[in-house]
Amino acid sequence: MAWGCAVCLALAGGALLALLVQLLRWLRADGDLTLLWAERWGKKPEHELRGKVVWVTGASSGIGEELTYQLAKLGALLAISARREDELQRVKKKCLQISSLSENDILVLRLDLTDRSSHEAATNSVLKHFGRIDVLVNNGGRSQRSLFVDTNLDVYNAIIELNYLGTISLTKYVLNHMIQRKKGKVVTVSSVMGIMGAPLATGYCASKHALQGFFNSLRTELTDYPEISIINICPGPVQSQIIQNVFTENLAKSIENSGDQSHKMPTDRCARLTLVSTANDLKEAWISDHPYLAVCYLWQYAPTWAWWLMNRMGKRRIQNFKSGVDADASYSRKKK
Repeated sequence: MAWGCAVCLALAGGALLALLVQLLRWLRADGDLTLLWAERWGKKPEHELRGKVVWVTGASSGIGEELTYQLAKLGALLAISARREDELQRVKKKCLQISSLSENDILVLRLDLTDRSSHEAATNSVLKHFGRIDVLVNNGGRSQRSLFVDTNLDVYNAIIELNYLGTISLTKYVLNHMIQRKKGKVVTVSSVMGIMGAPLATGYCASKHALQGFFNSLRTELTDYPEISIINICPGPVQSQIIQNVFTENLAKSIENSGDQSHKMPTDRCARLTLVSTANDLKEAWISDHPYLAVCYLWQYAPTWAWWLMNRMGKRRIQNFKSGVDADASYSRKKK
């Protein structure tokens, strides 16, 4: 009897210790625990992505640009797209400097996601150059900083055209090729805003929620193709040029002051975790520091608490924006 009690106490103690370890990991985490487990124990991008043909949209700045550099170092063959061809040429030049890739290993392909009539020809150009597309990274898009009551409806139309319809249009043509090959990966850079709601980004949140719903539904349509992966990446605030390029109250207005971005996650860390997610075929990955990471968990498992917390955070977010500092500056850790 005493021996049985000792075993039970030992098991309970072990379970409590394991729970405490997971809690400590979570408090220090910059991604969901499944992603961080994959980073430590899972497949490595260096092995899984070397020699793969990867098409990255929005590759001229921010997360897309950093992804391109890391993929080049891994030895992936690259098609890089954005609207600004001169910036793509700059990115290509740096890729050639930091990697062993040759000129022909990187295809610069100007692309406007809102020009859906061009997407089939663009896909054919990549296929003609490389013969296949192993990974499509849907990274192109723009964020938003404006209150709904102040914002023209034309802005919402433009956000949906770019972030949502442009993304699924390009995916359709690439997916047809992947279905023929019965393999491939479609990686879509969504956002934590695709999971939660936040002020100043009603249209952006709506577009990311649309992407989440679309790709989660598409994944269920592809069960006959187990080697085609649909991967949703949900970053929180990241150091990038996304704030300089945001939609505002009207299409002709740009943001005057993007504020200090140093408190946000470094772009290279976000890109690395995105590649880990891709290598391990994670269906959804949350890449964020706290408090946004905590809100993701709350929104998933305790939405009433999440609404309460987001209301408090949201009020401060609006105050920051109106005072000219970055909207997220008050409750993000300063990066060293």
